[in-house]
Amino acid sequence: MPVRALVVDPSAPAAVRLAEVPEPVPGPGQVLVDVSHASLNYGDLNDARSGRVPVGAVLGSDAAGVVVRAAADGTGPAVGTEVVALTTGAFAERVAIDVDALAEVPEGLDLARAAALPVAGVAALRSLRAAGLAPGKRVLVTGASGGVGRYAVQLAARAGAHVIASVGSAARGQGLAELGADEVLTGLDGLRAPVDVVVDSVGGPQLVEAWNLLAPGGSVQSVGWTSGEPAVFPPYATVGPAKSLSSFVIEGAAGADLAVLTGMAAEGALTVEIGWQGTWDRFDEAAEALRGRRVPGKAVLAVTSGASR
Repeated sequence: MPVRALVVDPSAPAAVRLAEVPEPVPGPGQVLVDVSHASLNYGDLNDARSGRVPVGAVLGSDAAGVVVRAAADGTGPAVGTEVVALTTGAFAERVAIDVDALAEVPEGLDLARAAALPVAGVAALRSLRAAGLAPGKRVLVTGASGGVGRYAVQLAARAGAHVIASVGSAARGQGLAELGADEVLTGLDGLRAPVDVVVDSVGGPQLVEAWNLLAPGGSVQSVGWTSGEPAVFPPYATVGPAKSLSSFVIEGAAGADLAVLTGMAAEGALTVEIGWQGTWDRFDEAAEALRGRRVPGKAVLAVTSGASR
């Protein structure tokens, strides 16, 4: 029996359309999940146009819903368990998901907010971990008004860092001080003192500026490139005291980190901000808002009629 899904179609306005696909057949270590909510990321929009996800394939990585078939090998959650996952092909009514790619959704966290955690939350958590986050360090988060940025600000602040949030306009900076930012800047104007950690989702000239501000021994984690502009380093910019620029991608199963993030969100220790929410047949509208940087936090799509929990 086919299920509906958002698939890649270069002829569609946002290169994505609703279509029917075969119902997934789970492997021994997979559960079958009825998806109620999915979260849209910049990477999904790029995947739809770049060819990384083939034409006709199901798009998406972030999903939350209810287990309707337990794993045949006896691992993972039972039928009826609410879960959130980071998995390929997430934008479908029903998805087969590896048990180590998901986490149970705790009481106190609704499925819409849970769906907003996987890619952005795991990217923030792991990039800060890779950069050597520690109390007292100066942490610069660029593109801080977006999904990754807002989580990175909160996680760095909770770790005892001095957090500098960089945004594209003053309006985009609203609410970041309340999330833990010690400084909120438009671009990097006024920032002179060196920083120890940079979580960069902007790329382009701002990445070069951030590199120049990095203290010896510091680390830039390149998690995105929303500017779409090239980064041109002047001669000798990379010659000097040791510091690093690291490319970042989420690798390996995300279940354990999702458990940490959902636990924090359920306890109120991590704020999940949804800046756009609607049904998945409004995908084009959500994509346009995200590309136009009109979404503070995350854009969440309701996938099924049971999505009002």
